[in-house]
Amino acid sequence: MVHIGSVVMGASDVARAAAFWKAALGYVEREPATDDWVVLVPDGGTGAGLSLGRSESPVQEVPRVHLDLYSAAQTAEVERLVALGAVRVAWELYPPDPDFVVLADPEGNRFCVIDTEHGG
Repeated sequence: MVHIGSVVMGASDVARAAAFWKAALGYVEREPATDDWVVLVPDGGTGAGLSLGRSESPVQEVPRVHLDLYSAAQTAEVERLVALGAVRVAWELYPPDPDFVVLADPEGNRFCVIDTEHGG
């Protein structure tokens, strides 16, 4: 049986991306980063990693794959992430009464903050 060990995202500036995601998720470097690659892991040691590799590919406006971050305090988390350097994305695909907010990291990679308390 296999399991997800790490999600890989591209970044034109690996150090900048790593700084954002370490602060956003409370992750640490598994081993020292290079200019081209870093694997971030949960500080507590359990959970999927986030690998960042140098890429010059353009960011997808509507990505086929993205991260969903879950929170019972969505508004506070969105504001914290924006203060760390994320930006709100003008997302035209929101359904009525969405339980998610679309943000982009400093590299432009889209991700969502999901309200786990939505509707209930």
